[in-house]
Amino acid sequence: MDRLDNTIRPYAWGSTTAIPQLLGVEPTGEPQAEMWMGAHPGAPSRTDRGTLVDVIAAAPEKELGAAAVAKFGHSLPFLLKILAAGAPLSLQVHPNLEQAKEGYEEEERRGVPVDAPHRNYKDANHKPELICALTEFDGLCGFRDPHQAADLLDGLGVDSLKPYVDLLRAHPEDAALREVLTAVLTADPEEMARTVADATAACARLGGAYAAYADLAHHYPGDPGVIAAMLLHHVRLQPGEALYLGAGIPHAYLNGLGVEIMANSDNVLRCGLTPKHVDVPELLRIVRFQPSDPGVLRPEASPDGEEVYETPIDEFRLSRYVLPEGGTTHDLTRATPQILLCTAGSVRTGEHELRPGQSVFVRAGEKAEVSGTGTLFRATVVA
Repeated sequence: MDRLDNTIRPYAWGSTTAIPQLLGVEPTGEPQAEMWMGAHPGAPSRTDRGTLVDVIAAAPEKELGAAAVAKFGHSLPFLLKILAAGAPLSLQVHPNLEQAKEGYEEEERRGVPVDAPHRNYKDANHKPELICALTEFDGLCGFRDPHQAADLLDGLGVDSLKPYVDLLRAHPEDAALREVLTAVLTADPEEMARTVADATAACARLGGAYAAYADLAHHYPGDPGVIAAMLLHHVRLQPGEALYLGAGIPHAYLNGLGVEIMANSDNVLRCGLTPKHVDVPELLRIVRFQPSDPGVLRPEASPDGEEVYETPIDEFRLSRYVLPEGGTTHDLTRATPQILLCTAGSVRTGEHELRPGQSVFVRAGEKAEVSGTGTLFRATVVA
């Protein structure tokens, strides 16, 4: 198996302390947002044999296994990350596989450069994802019931929000949510900035359920995404709890440290809380305008000690082992590729002793026994 040397991405919203604290190193003072583990061409993990992209390309069936290659092709279909949010990420949605293919082909046909700031589709893949909290973790996920959203907005006592309140109470659920989100994102920018300022002052005054939105406005003053965010559930995960985010579900991560896994894609359509491009017509095509429960996931334990986070897709499968002191050795050998990530304690696998934040790539079928005291996450595929 290969020990991985992973890239840390310095996005502006990243925490300056969470990843260094996990790794046991001194902070640099710069934001450290995500540590990528996998074979994404944007920041592939490095091994003694070369980048993981090169390793897999040299012998796809040997590294990934025949079943995974037959199902997903000659590349690792997932990307594993440690994510450390020190400030809110943009409010966003991801396309389904058909939408991603259509969008990518259309932008290719029109000759939109892949690195253009107004490009929506960087690839032809979907991007379902799962975030598992390592610390208390705050996020927004999925639409509230329109009547609940109306009550939340109405409670602010802001006159310019009354039309949105009336829309949410007067229409069928999907139409209500679509009309309000459209109205918020297409409103006159100066008028919306005043509305957001009034709503922010009310949120700060009222606190409680409004506190998270006051914090959003602190980071993104005047942004229409502050109002859009109030249409969504605010979720606080405890360590070990997770959220699965499928296609078309609006969401944003607000604060905390977690392990994230996703299909190997970079397709994001933004709804707000960002200075980046917001393509409203394309966004409205992708968003699923249905109220939904956030669906907090807790792992399901198997007799061998593996705790699995069940999801409805095959590109990734995330589980963890919480290894007690003096516990037994676990055989994790599997006919599919794996990345093993330690997040607490000290875990031995093969010749490698893993400390928090350290990881290895295990080729398909390679012997993988783990022991020690700590927490180990296991990322693989269903093939």
